[in-house]
Amino acid sequence: MTQLADSGIGDLRTTIGGAVVAPADPGYDDARKVWNATIDQRPAVIVQARSVEDVSRAVGFARENGLEIAVRGGAHSPGGACTVEDGLVIDLSRLNQVTIDPVAKRARVGGGALLGDLDAAAQQYGLAVPAGMVSHTGVGGLTLGGGMGWLTRKFGLSIDNLVSAQVVTADGRILRAAEDENPDLHWALRGGGGNFGVVTEFEFHLHEVDPMVRFGLLFWELDKGPEMFRLAREVIAKLPREVNIVIGGLNAPPAPFVPEEHHFKPGYVMIVTGFGEAEEHEQVLDELRLSLPPLFEFATPMPYVALQQMLDEANAWGQHTYDKGTYLDDLTDDVIEVLTDQLPRKQSPLSVMLFYRLDQAYSEVADDATAFSGSRAPGYALFLVAIAPTSELLAQDRAWVRSFWTALQPHSRGIGSYVNAISDEAADDRVRASYGAKYDRLAAIKTSYDPDNVFHRNANIKPA
Repeated sequence: MTQLADSGIGDLRTTIGGAVVAPADPGYDDARKVWNATIDQRPAVIVQARSVEDVSRAVGFARENGLEIAVRGGAHSPGGACTVEDGLVIDLSRLNQVTIDPVAKRARVGGGALLGDLDAAAQQYGLAVPAGMVSHTGVGGLTLGGGMGWLTRKFGLSIDNLVSAQVVTADGRILRAAEDENPDLHWALRGGGGNFGVVTEFEFHLHEVDPMVRFGLLFWELDKGPEMFRLAREVIAKLPREVNIVIGGLNAPPAPFVPEEHHFKPGYVMIVTGFGEAEEHEQVLDELRLSLPPLFEFATPMPYVALQQMLDEANAWGQHTYDKGTYLDDLTDDVIEVLTDQLPRKQSPLSVMLFYRLDQAYSEVADDATAFSGSRAPGYALFLVAIAPTSELLAQDRAWVRSFWTALQPHSRGIGSYVNAISDEAADDRVRASYGAKYDRLAAIKTSYDPDNVFHRNANIKPA
């Protein structure tokens, strides 16, 4: 395939406005590098698109030359879906423009923009889109799978706020997908992942979010785990809509607000973020700290953009990563027993367990309104993330993630999960289970827009 691609790369360069990078070119190794250091693929050609027309021509070139296609936005795919061995990578990172209409409360976002690009542009007007928690994540990959984070309880998922999308399909067409145009494609893009084409622009509805939010972090040692989870279950059940709590199992960071004697200590954390009145946020913190005094805590007002960047360093480029996820209805005593038994078994101080609460605005959207891979019933999305500085240490925590996930299955909503947390090879059963009754509808739409399964480097939905 490489020889076939090489013979036409010169012609490709004359038709593409952006750079075309081949293995012999300077900068190739930098251009092929992705976030997860475990992934080491050598594409035959990388097209750094600067326009939607570049993307269309790249798709056509790949198909004419029999090259497998990978689509790269933020390059954050833990499983390496954003690159491909001996194939063609469509790199959208130059399509990173963000345009804000503060009157209409709309954002137009290039398919290669990062969350940090969107956050910074929208917050100039006191606005935001619900999105993820790591600012160097790509808007595209995150959104197409769903997009959950700090604002999910208040404003829903990213896809619940997706007004329209510009898409390059497998036959090179450039389409608009919205409720009034190609509505089947619009439905499928909202949760169906990268199965239906290359999204080169997103249009989002924006919400008012004060540039300053309220932040509180409380940390408990490992032996307080059962009490902490039971307290979290009680407090989260009555949590105001303006407040969100993320629960984590991790090692205390060597941050200035952590007493030095507790640096790297394993334990449990509740991060309490308030988007409303200060009193409301403080009431939640008071209940937590008085009911179960933490080992240490830290509370302060914080810029929203800083909140969005808080996990950036812990998820920095160049580390070895593996993850799995599942859904849980509640923090039952049986679930708590598994959590507190499994968490201490991790080896890397960077590996984490994270719970996102899913309710309120998230649950006000009907199950079949979007293609999202999960029930809209209140519950939790759990992420088990192995992060390590070396491949040897990753191997140990990869086994920890898999064992942990297996132990939770009798208590979860089944083998299905949020598709952005499906990075295993041969994950067909999990993909089908994740979409449930929606899978057949998605497969039919896949047949309409990508009958040859050109876009299959994802949580793949096969054509009907």
